Amino acid sequence: MGKKTSLYNQHVLLQGNIVEFAGFDLPIHYGSQISEHHAVRQSAGIFDVSHMNIVDISGNQSKDFLSFLLANNIGKISPQKALYSCLLNEKGCVIDDLIVYMFNDNYFRLILNAGTRDKDLKWIHQQVESQPYKSHVNINQHNDFSIVALQGPKSIEILTHLYPALSIQTLKPFCFIEVNTQLMIAKTGYTGEEGFEIIVHNNDVETLWTTFINAGAKPCGLGARDTLRLEAGYNLYGQDMDESTSPLESNLSWTIALEPKEREFIGKQAILNHHVSREFVGVLLEKGGILRHGQKIFSENHQALGEITSGGFSPTLNKSIGLARVLISRPEKCFVNIRDKLLPIAITKPMFVKKGIAV
Repeated sequence: MGKKTSLYNQHVLLQGNIVEFAGFDLPIHYGSQISEHHAVRQSAGIFDVSHMNIVDISGNQSKDFLSFLLANNIGKISPQKALYSCLLNEKGCVIDDLIVYMFNDNYFRLILNAGTRDKDLKWIHQQVESQPYKSHVNINQHNDFSIVALQGPKSIEILTHLYPALSIQTLKPFCFIEVNTQLMIAKTGYTGEEGFEIIVHNNDVETLWTTFINAGAKPCGLGARDTLRLEAGYNLYGQDMDESTSPLESNLSWTIALEPKEREFIGKQAILNHHVSREFVGVLLEKGGILRHGQKIFSENHQALGEITSGGFSPTLNKSIGLARVLISRPEKCFVNIRDKLLPIAITKPMFVKKGIAV
């Protein structure tokens, strides 16, 4: 048995199919993964993502510290805005990907992946200890907050009705509202739809959850979350990238801020010296099976070209799709090996659906 979020009893009450994921007991679906997927694309769905790791960074050198720690430039954002970034090791490979929220110059919040929680915290503490930030940067891991993701085209309508005094309709992507010390609403998500992630105190999360359901949002599990992010072309840490892969070969070059030139960050020199031979692409399989993580990609004459990093069935497109890392220098015709059969695939951009529309 894994750890339980504050919404665990709600998942059981709603007859969720509980599985262990990243050390937590979470619903993979509540009866139909496909209907949950479509609800997010067409209306609104809610996810319990409280397994994610909330870490606050504070102190009078916290901004300088994050400028060194993160590959993206924290100097790009201002209070009440957020930034997506990779956490790199000295080799320029991905320890984790995260979102950082800025409250002010001395107070930031990181949302880290659940499966990397221990190694992330160890790495962050090591950097504080080994740099001139020790007495000026504080690290506080939260266990008293939950995260609910409200995603889908009707999410704005639902939140506006619930919080009429807030400027929900004008909130821009990667911005947030701090309602009070117990509640913040961010326009972020992992589905490719309009949506919000709400960080709320554990004592209040059940009330919020049931309020969203009563307003028309459909409870959704891990299965729909995965197919939605796959259609959107979003990386999943541990499958699409890890500590052996560079963001330059993971469609994450845009998260590497090499300007200003005087800014140093962990992994910068490795990034500058990295020879990029592979790229991150989308893959379409018209028929013949389902794309899965680890399947190998070949040329017509059996030259190894790469492999599928994530794959599955797309409910929106009604076909199998995948993400893959392949050689930049490759023939036009590519094939995937499924059960010892080479099946033709189409190489595309790593995004299949945006706001419910095929791209």
